[in-house]
Amino acid sequence: MLHFLRIRHLSWALALLPLASWAQPASRPPARAAALPQAITEALNAELFYEVLLSELSTSAGDPGTGYALMLDAARRSDDSALYRRAVEIALQARSGDSALAAVRTWKNAQPQSRDANRFLLQILVALNRTGDTAEPLRQELAYTAAPNKAAALQAIPQLYARTSDKALAASVVEQALQDALNDPALSAIAWSTVGRMRLAANDPMGALAAAQTAQTLSPSADNLALLALELVAEGVSAAEPIVTRYFEGHTTPDMRLAYARSLVGQQRYAEAAVQLDILTKEKPDLPDPWLLQATLQVQDNRLDAAQASLQRFTALAEQLPQEEARKAGLTQAYLLHAQIAEKRQRFDEAEAWLARIDNSDELFGAQVRRASLLARQGRLSHARALIQSLPAATPEDERMKLSAEVQLLRNAQQYQDAYELQGRLVALAPQDNDLLYDQAMLAEKAGHQEVMEQLLRKIIARQPDYHHAYNALGYVLADRGVQLEEARQLIEKALEYAPGDPYITDSLGWVQFRLGNLSRALELLESAYKKRPDAEIAAHLGEVLWTLQQQDAARNIWREGLRQSPDNEVLQGTLRRLGVQP
Repeated sequence: MLHFLRIRHLSWALALLPLASWAQPASRPPARAAALPQAITEALNAELFYEVLLSELSTSAGDPGTGYALMLDAARRSDDSALYRRAVEIALQARSGDSALAAVRTWKNAQPQSRDANRFLLQILVALNRTGDTAEPLRQELAYTAAPNKAAALQAIPQLYARTSDKALAASVVEQALQDALNDPALSAIAWSTVGRMRLAANDPMGALAAAQTAQTLSPSADNLALLALELVAEGVSAAEPIVTRYFEGHTTPDMRLAYARSLVGQQRYAEAAVQLDILTKEKPDLPDPWLLQATLQVQDNRLDAAQASLQRFTALAEQLPQEEARKAGLTQAYLLHAQIAEKRQRFDEAEAWLARIDNSDELFGAQVRRASLLARQGRLSHARALIQSLPAATPEDERMKLSAEVQLLRNAQQYQDAYELQGRLVALAPQDNDLLYDQAMLAEKAGHQEVMEQLLRKIIARQPDYHHAYNALGYVLADRGVQLEEARQLIEKALEYAPGDPYITDSLGWVQFRLGNLSRALELLESAYKKRPDAEIAAHLGEVLWTLQQQDAARNIWREGLRQSPDNEVLQGTLRRLGVQP
């Protein structure tokens, strides 16, 4: 099966739902310090007091260099930690990282057991991208951390190093600093999960997988391990799937189950996501976010009554929450979904009424795009395009979003040539984006440019050999044309290696087996795909195999189900016309 990657009506709903948050590292030094405590001021002798006062006056007068030098000298002579801290803060306030580092190192040398000095040293080294020098300060910071807080401190480490330029070096340094934790039975699973996240950030998914597998042997029910495994699965590391499965077979928190559902949606594994959301809404019916994501999936499946019920439940729960941005954003997404449901039912005035309720400035773009869709559905495509084109674009990303929305309008209106040409402009704005190139290939196929489509897909495969969508699309199109069937089979099987069990790819393999004349194998594959994803196009293929096997009643039943899901599906409608069937 061919399908476009951008599920645009899902993207905004997914952005709403929170991922589990990591514990934050120690707070960074404030840009400006408060006045020195009175007890310290009283303890200074007259000479030191004058030097500190002169330092502050110099800093306030716009001469932080002099202020810094005086404060650091006073700190050395008094060996006072508050004065060392203030010298560091003056340097940071003046944006002089090297001076701040010199001051904190002087402080650390003078007071080697000071946790504050060590913490400042670690954070400044990271900020200055001196990653290789951070192993010992990190080790000491963990040693200073009280036992009840060590797990949270370990989980915070990847965030601490998030902006370092050399992620591979950071991963190596962290693993070196965590040796004690890696050998501590109480902490080893969390420590290995942290190592795995650092390796994943360093673009070493196999190393991250090895760390996750080690952590699983130590504590298979750890939340942080499950989060790492979810990240790996989302990156296409299918070998991490058993870790996720094992975790969710046991006890889990609602936040983790929601994170799993989000991950599944991100991989377009909608049926599995729906299972998790069904469990979650039954176990925790008073949580609003799962209802909204469930409604999004139900709208995509054209289960409009169920989606409306989920939205009503979400709205009732959300309206009980405090008046915060998250509540406002959630209700906005619900209004957009209500509008989409009304549009699908061709109740355009009702859809417009829902859109009129949106007053969230951050979502006005989405509301205008939906209004454009309403205009297009009423045969006013030129007005719809004009509305999209009139939207402001303050950044290149805004311009890409506008073009993408306009392409979607044209595609929905089956204006494939215009959509293909406009997608070319979009690709020109981000020529290395393989997702955009893939969508261009799909539009080329719809517009009748078969050779162009094949060239684009082969280009993607050459640039990104693990891009399974391209293998699947190319194999499917060859199979659909009835040409190069052996190559088509190999391409689709390659796609399945990267995305095992994907129902769309399984559908493609079933279709090529049908073209090869292997009817029993085709039936087996297509029934499996349809069970996972009752999609109208899969229904078209499954029904045709059943029809060929002289199982006409079963074929008609499947086709009727497909039409209920998507009455306008081109592949299904084309199949029925070609076979001359009225289901």
